[in-house]
Amino acid sequence: MDQQATTHPTSTIRAVSRWQIVGLSINDVIGSGIYLLPAAAAALLGPASLWAVLLAGFAVSLLVLCYAQAASYFDGPGGGYLYAREAFGPFIGFEVGWMLLLTRLATAAALSNGLAEAVTHYWPAAASGLPRVAIVTGSLGLLVVINVIGVRAAARTGVILAIGKLLPLLLFVAIGVFHVDAALASPANAPVTSKTLAEAALLLLFAYAGFENLPAAAGEYRNPRRDVPFALLTMIATVTLVYVSVQWVALGTLPGLAQSSTPLAQAAAGFSGETLALLMTVGASISILGTNSNTVMMAPRYLLALATDGYGPRSLAAIHPRLHTPAVAVVVIGVISLALALSGSFVQLALLSVVSRLCTYIGTACSVLVLRRRHGHHDGALQLPFGPLIPLAAIALSLGLLASASAANLLAAAVALLVGAIIYKFRRAPHPA
Repeated sequence: MDQQATTHPTSTIRAVSRWQIVGLSINDVIGSGIYLLPAAAAALLGPASLWAVLLAGFAVSLLVLCYAQAASYFDGPGGGYLYAREAFGPFIGFEVGWMLLLTRLATAAALSNGLAEAVTHYWPAAASGLPRVAIVTGSLGLLVVINVIGVRAAARTGVILAIGKLLPLLLFVAIGVFHVDAALASPANAPVTSKTLAEAALLLLFAYAGFENLPAAAGEYRNPRRDVPFALLTMIATVTLVYVSVQWVALGTLPGLAQSSTPLAQAAAGFSGETLALLMTVGASISILGTNSNTVMMAPRYLLALATDGYGPRSLAAIHPRLHTPAVAVVVIGVISLALALSGSFVQLALLSVVSRLCTYIGTACSVLVLRRRHGHHDGALQLPFGPLIPLAAIALSLGLLASASAANLLAAAVALLVGAIIYKFRRAPHPA
């Protein structure tokens, strides 16, 4: 029987399949960073940056495993907010959800501006004025409309954009592998210290970020307890393989990789000509749009979960009776993101992105230590090996990253948490189920 036909008119629908969730997870993680970070990593480590890419992938896998285990316990929306709330109560849960929401708003604003910047390669007028406003407004508006129409449309769009961003990278590797100079790309030929390796790994960790948003829309996945862990584990394996392959080809085909401002496009131009270089530039634009597509899809689900629990106006918890989407929340996220993007004030919010993301990682890893005792015996629950060792290692990793944050980042996060504590005091009665 069609699921939508049996869904309550004021509830969301479970319409997103396992492989669509995999596509969404890849879409959220692979962004514009992979087009720029090979040069930054090479500047620190040279050919040994290949080890840093692998190390970062392994480190992020610890966090991904924590999210996969937590996701196997729940089928509702909210992601890190839900896990922290269930483990530590409403106040800690709200603070985690609040920081997640701020990060998504800053990300949507920054990515919209980033798309305008990318388009200036073909349309210099897009650097300022009405053309820039048109690109920022048009891209956000399109994504808002798609997400209001339905989660099926949003998921299909995310998968299409994920394929669109992967194809240029796969072509880059498939063609470039025949032009690699093994001497340039050999990690054994480069000296490496633990300090420079750690610096490069920390830099690359954020090229793997974004996976934490996947469980936010679990209420609209067909079988989230099974499919979200599968998607997260498939994603981290796929992304690590792609990143290592791209880094290796870039190292072996571009002798001046560390000094390049457009490393993949420049490398592609060198071994395959301007057509592939143009395709890499287009791929970077698609990557930005794809990541923003996921942001506009996931951010309203955080807002929906918070509003349903009594934070903010009751209208934000409303589900459209015909489209079965949190239409009001989607539009609100779009409007705020647009205002931030056009005003430039998103720069201040962007200071929060590093620390707030780490707060979420710490919150989820700590939650797993509690939740595994409560729910670990349930049928279908993911069982991680080594007992509590993996979440403890993930906590240690996140605390290490937090210690490297700047004073400005930490201050911005402290202010945001204080504002969140004030908002928490005005909680109303939860929205009826």
